[in-house]
Amino acid sequence: MGKLDSIKRILVLQLVTVEYILDVAGFALIWLFGYKNMLEIHFWQKGDALLIAIYAAILFGFFLVYGAGKVGYLRSFEIFLSHAFSILAANTIGYAQIALMNARLINPKYILILTAAEMVFSLGWAFLSNLIYRSVFAPRDLLLVCGERPVDEIVEKFKTRKDRFEIVKIMNISEGLDAVLKEIPNRYQGVVVWDIPQKSRNDILKFCYSKSIRVYMMPKISDVIVQGADVLHFFDTPILLTREYPLTFEQRFVKRAIDIVCSLILIILTFPIMIITAILIKITDGGPVLYKQVRVTRYDKQFKIIKFRSMKVNAEADGKARLAQKDDDRITWIGKIIRKIRVDELPQLFNILKGDMSFIGPRPERPEIIEEYVKEMPEFAFRTKVKAGLAGYAQVYGKYNTTPYDKLKLDLAYIEGYSTWLDIRLMLLTLRVLLTPDATEGVAENQITAMKSAKATEEDNDESTVQ
Repeated sequence: MGKLDSIKRILVLQLVTVEYILDVAGFALIWLFGYKNMLEIHFWQKGDALLIAIYAAILFGFFLVYGAGKVGYLRSFEIFLSHAFSILAANTIGYAQIALMNARLINPKYILILTAAEMVFSLGWAFLSNLIYRSVFAPRDLLLVCGERPVDEIVEKFKTRKDRFEIVKIMNISEGLDAVLKEIPNRYQGVVVWDIPQKSRNDILKFCYSKSIRVYMMPKISDVIVQGADVLHFFDTPILLTREYPLTFEQRFVKRAIDIVCSLILIILTFPIMIITAILIKITDGGPVLYKQVRVTRYDKQFKIIKFRSMKVNAEADGKARLAQKDDDRITWIGKIIRKIRVDELPQLFNILKGDMSFIGPRPERPEIIEEYVKEMPEFAFRTKVKAGLAGYAQVYGKYNTTPYDKLKLDLAYIEGYSTWLDIRLMLLTLRVLLTPDATEGVAENQITAMKSAKATEEDNDESTVQ
């Protein structure tokens, strides 16, 4: 298996390198035979090489941020989006660099032609590279080991990636640990450890580690907390330290500075969009343009969140809080559009500027919903250790209808692994999420969204308190 994984990495590296070299070569061509001749300043050969090298480094950086090299890991359309955003960012910076050298804006035709050509090529390359990968490497055969918790949820998750995984057998830990360990080496290329007691889980993990068999383990809350621990070496044995505060003073200062600067810039840039959206909402049914609702941020502090109204006035006049369903008739026609492209979230830029929220952090919940969730999951209160956010780890790596328990683990992964770079990376990745279809997928009528019941609602669905 180790040799096979090495072959996979070599193939992926070759596929990504082809795309990368062609993108850099394209920029080199428009510079050497286009923009270079339009500038008044003259470049020596080393100057040309330096400019192209800077572009290559910038493009490489965005490739890493957006995961453009994750052939076989991401879906084809996700790979295309990763390349598209990387190309757009690198080409924009490259053009700005050339314009600065020219001391004024320069005709953008060459960079636009390059960008269009790269987009078309990347679209075909993304689907072709994944096709090559899947034709060479079959899905991994997996053994799923479960406990008392129903397995339908995790099985369905793995079925969404049939190109990578195939659960060929399910064993319950009640069949006995010895039986499970005896079964593992037979034909499986990995083991999925679902909801089983910790001792059994540790025994399976150690066994698989000794046999060089990979394990896909669904972490418990305590596992996620430990991921952010510091390793201390006071003695001759490592000690894991989990701190009482997730962010240092310096991190909070930088985070707030980024929030103020970015929110001001985005308010100015998106103000025309907000005006048009407000007019369309008003024309649709004559109701209020905005709605305000009490939400909870850091240290359980309450504030009023502001959003564009996307549902009908008094959408929940019966007093029952409900998740937005697929094809929900409570959502207006303009509401469906602004939800799809997330324009309904734009007024929250003012919440960020005021300091109620941050750009990145756990999505803010209503106090009564937190109270309901805490009854099922006491750990849900951990989300308020940091300021609430416009977007977050759960929005980038989860979906709209991800269960609260899984969103909690994603939010804790953000809190415990926090860094300024992580914030910047999540802000960039959020752009890609906006164009990912299943990121805004509604909730099916029979979907259970909490650990034991579906009586609680998610963060962005209730508009019964329109003001």
